[in-house]
Amino acid sequence: MKNEIWRDIPGYENMYQVSSFGRVRGLDRVDSIGRVREGKVLKQSLSSTKYYKLRLTKDGRTRNYRIHVLVALGFLGHVMGNGNVGLVVDHIDNNPLNNRLNNLQLVTHRQNSSKDRKGGSSKYVGVNWNKRDSKWRSQIRYKDKKIHLGQYTTEEEAHEAYQTALRRIDQGLPAKD
Repeated sequence: MKNEIWRDIPGYENMYQVSSFGRVRGLDRVDSIGRVREGKVLKQSLSSTKYYKLRLTKDGRTRNYRIHVLVALGFLGHVMGNGNVGLVVDHIDNNPLNNRLNNLQLVTHRQNSSKDRKGGSSKYVGVNWNKRDSKWRSQIRYKDKKIHLGQYTTEEEAHEAYQTALRRIDQGLPAKD
């Protein structure tokens, strides 16, 4: 992506735009008291959770937004509120400061929280080593409950049990028989 592309931010049309490079600019406009506001690229700040953010003002109300969410609103069809039920904006490279369009995607919360895990005893989500029994344990969290799926000789068997439970949940079935 060589050329920076600018798009209106939904809900802030003709006021603010977001770019494919993760920048936000205010457009030339006349504010509510008749002053002419010259457009410019807005300064971003770092949130306590290590994401770039800024404030947008409309009709005298100011709201904070994370930049990656604004890029997703402008380019990925993301919708605030219940419009994208269960979808979140994911940084593909896991760098929360890289808000370029080519680094963002919409995924489910489960996919986002389970990708590229570091640490733990297994390379798979929902699988861990049980020292006491010297077996691989598989479990899944669903509706705020941890469901034990069994213990297995190999890490791959435990992973397959987790994947089976995930497919069953996606089909509206109980995680296990």
